[in-house]
Amino acid sequence: MISIGLLGVVVIAVGLLIGPSGRPPVSASAPAPAPTTAAETDVSTEESDPEPEPADEDRGTDITTLVSATWVEELAASTGIPHRALLAYTGASVAVDQYYPGCGLGWNTLAGIGHVESDHGRIHGSALDASGVARPAIVGIPLTGETTASIPDTDGGALDGDAVWDRAVGPMQFIPGTWREWATDGDGDGVADPQNVDDASLAAARYLCAIGGDLTDPERWIAAVAGYNDTVEYNNRVADAASFYASHS
Repeated sequence: MISIGLLGVVVIAVGLLIGPSGRPPVSASAPAPAPTTAAETDVSTEESDPEPEPADEDRGTDITTLVSATWVEELAASTGIPHRALLAYTGASVAVDQYYPGCGLGWNTLAGIGHVESDHGRIHGSALDASGVARPAIVGIPLTGETTASIPDTDGGALDGDAVWDRAVGPMQFIPGTWREWATDGDGDGVADPQNVDDASLAAARYLCAIGGDLTDPERWIAAVAGYNDTVEYNNRVADAASFYASHS
């Protein structure tokens, strides 16, 4: 458990994270989402895209249809977050209520993580295409234990192209073993792909809510983000970004 005394910036910021601006207006015509079945920040890109895996359960709802399109366009302009990434963050913050009602996860928390992990899918020249897939694929450095946790290969290189060491993958930088547990179809195509920002954002939302519970509680918010990356610096960076986005919404 991280000492809250060391995280003053986070505690101050949480007031913005849990405010009304963290809950997007829901699209009036959107269907209810159907349930389906974290990481280092130093990343690189790979030209070949590892093959995504089928979702474990029925195909999910396209989370980008769950929020007001006009509102997302206005929010993208005011925050500077790329429109395609913002559709995923806002949609995931609505869809996660189907899994964890009352979690209170704001879209701006997901945006803060997306900013820190991959600059919203833009790191090292990558970009999200119209379907939300990072191209070229975003793949992190090998987790050899030298400057990172030591995580030998768990996926045979299926997701990260490395059969020796695991690497964090996609715009939300999931480690393959974590993705295997939390893989989620967020765009309704029947496939859970960590390189797809819709899938990755909804998986991240589920992961954060499972760890934190009620994220309107500052201590639980800190614990949830620490579950993604357990350092004070990371927690504060996410809080700073999330607070900035909330204040510009």
